[in-house]
Amino acid sequence: MSYMRGDLLTKTRKLVKGLAKPAPTWLKAMEQAPPVVFPRTDGKMKPIVLPEDIYVKKFFRKHPDSLYHDAVKISGFAPPPARVFAWRVLELKEQGVNEDDAMAVADMEYAAEKKAKKQAYKELKQIARSEGKRPPPNPYPSAIKEIQAEEKKYVKDRFFNPKVLEIVNKMKEDRQMFLQDRAAASGEGQ
Repeated sequence: MSYMRGDLLTKTRKLVKGLAKPAPTWLKAMEQAPPVVFPRTDGKMKPIVLPEDIYVKKFFRKHPDSLYHDAVKISGFAPPPARVFAWRVLELKEQGVNEDDAMAVADMEYAAEKKAKKQAYKELKQIARSEGKRPPPNPYPSAIKEIQAEEKKYVKDRFFNPKVLEIVNKMKEDRQMFLQDRAAASGEGQ
C-alpha cells in the first residue's frame, strides 16, 4: 500500500472499490468517525523572530568579541550579554526613549558591567596574593580564552598520544616516498 497516496482510510477505500480487497469490518465505523487529519506544511519553515533580535545583531556588530559567549549555558541561568543588551533597549523604548539614546544607554551599562567584573577580579587577585595564596581562576574569562582552555588538552595530546604519533610518522614516510619518486621521475626525464 506504500505506493498509494493518502491515509489508511483512503487507501483501504481504494482497494475495496477496486475489488482488490474485501471490505474490513472496521471500515464502516471509520468512515462514520474518520481520524483527525493534521495540516501539513509545504516544507518551508518560517524562522522564529523575536522583537529583540534586531538589537542583538546590532550588539554583535558593535562587540564582535561577544559572539563567542555561549548562548545556552547548561550550567547557568544567566542570559548572554547580547540578550540583556537587547532587552534593556526594548525596556527603554517602552519608557519613551528614542532608539539611538536607548542603545547608547544600554551600551554604557554593558561597558560599566564589564569593567566592574574585571575590577572585581583584579581585587580578588590582589587579596589572594596578599594572603600568599594562588590567585583563583578568572570567573569572567573571555570567551576565546575559555575555548582555548578547553582545546588545550587536545593540542598537547598531539605530541604524546601514540596513535597520533604513529599517524604523523606514517605521513612523514609517505611524504618521503613521494619526494623520492618525484626526484627519480625528474632524473629519468633528463
